Amino acid sequence: MKNLKYIIIFFIFSNLIFSQGVKTFFKSPEGKFFISSDLHIHTVFSDGLVWPTVRVDEAIRDSIDLISLTEHIEYQSHIVDIPHPNRNRSFQIASGYVQKQPLAVVHGTEITKGMPPGHYNAIFVNDVNKFFDLDKKPKEFMDAIKEANNQDAFVFWNHPHWEAQRSDGIARLDPIHKEIIKKKYLHGIEIVNMFTFSEEAMQIALENNLTMIGTSDVHVLIDWDFKNERESYHRPLTFIVAENRTIKATSDALFQGKTFIWFHDLIIGKEENLYDVASENLSVISEGYNSGGMFSAEKLLKVKLINHSVAPIQLKYLGEFTFHSDFNFIDLAPKSEKEVYIKTKNILTTLDLPFEILNYVIAPKTNLKINKKINIE
Repeated sequence: MKNLKYIIIFFIFSNLIFSQGVKTFFKSPEGKFFISSDLHIHTVFSDGLVWPTVRVDEAIRDSIDLISLTEHIEYQSHIVDIPHPNRNRSFQIASGYVQKQPLAVVHGTEITKGMPPGHYNAIFVNDVNKFFDLDKKPKEFMDAIKEANNQDAFVFWNHPHWEAQRSDGIARLDPIHKEIIKKKYLHGIEIVNMFTFSEEAMQIALENNLTMIGTSDVHVLIDWDFKNERESYHRPLTFIVAENRTIKATSDALFQGKTFIWFHDLIIGKEENLYDVASENLSVISEGYNSGGMFSAEKLLKVKLINHSVAPIQLKYLGEFTFHSDFNFIDLAPKSEKEVYIKTKNILTTLDLPFEILNYVIAPKTNLKINKKINIE
C-alpha cells in the first residue's frame, strides 16, 4: 500500500499543470514554453544546510518554474541529527509546502559513487526507498541505474568534469559510461555545474545525443553562492522547451534533448534549441531611410535592435555593409534596444543581416549564427 501511495502521488504530479513564475526570462515561440528549472539541489536531508521549504522559497523568489531536491543516497552527513529511514521525506515536505504557489517540485535523488562511474541524478522517480537492497544498503551502481530506469526516471550524469574526481577537470568516458549510454540508461549530462562549464562534457552530449543540463548543485543558501549586483550573476538554469506547462510535457522534452542553459552571460545548447531562443529574443526592425534621429541621410538605413531577454546578446555582424556609428561588434544589454545606421550604398527594399551571437554556444568553440531579414518601407 505504501508503494501504491507514491505511485498515485507521482501520477497526480505527472499531469499537473503548473503556472509560470513571476518573471519571464526569455520570450518563447508560439506553441512552445521555456520552463526554467534547477534539477540539482540539496537540503539537510543529505549534505545541504537548509530545510526543504527554504529551497522552495528561494526558487519562488527567483521566479523558477521547476526544481528537484536531489538528496544523496549514499552520503548523509546529517543522518545522526536528522534520522530519516524514509528517503522520500525531503520531497514530501517540499511538495506539501509548495501547493498553490507558482512552482513545481518533482521527485529526485542522487546516486553517489566514486569515479568511475561518478554521481548521477534521477528525476521523476516515485520511491527513493527502492534504491536500497533488502539489507538497507544502497544498491550497487548498475542496479541503482536500472532501478531509476524502472521508475521511468530521467537520468543525467552530474559534474563529469568535477576536479575532485577528474584531477585535470576534463570530462571523459570510461567503459562503464559507454555501457550505460549504449543501454540507454543515461539520458543527459551536466555541462554546467555551479561555477563551471565543461566544453568536453558538451562534446560528449553532442556525440551521444544526451540532453544538456546546467544546475546550481547548491548546498548552502542560494544567495551565499550566487549573490551579485550583476543580473547575469545568478544560479545556472536549465530551460526546458516543452509543448505545454505540464510535468509530463516537461519530462518528455527532457528525454528529447530540448533544453538550453543560462550560465552567467552564456546561453548554451544544441543549435536547433538556441535558434528558437535567438529568433524570438532578438528583433531587428527597419525604421527606414532618412528617418531622422542622430543621423539623417538619403542612403543611411536606420535599424532598431531589440533584446527581449534577461541575458545580454553579443553580436558580430557578418554582412557586407558597414555601420555609420558602430563597428561589427554590438552588445545589447538585457531588455534593451539600440539604434544603428547602416550604409547600404543603394536604396534597398529588403536586407539580410547575418550575425554571429558570440555568447550563444552551440558546440565547443562554436557560436550560433543567425540571419535576420528585414523589409524596408
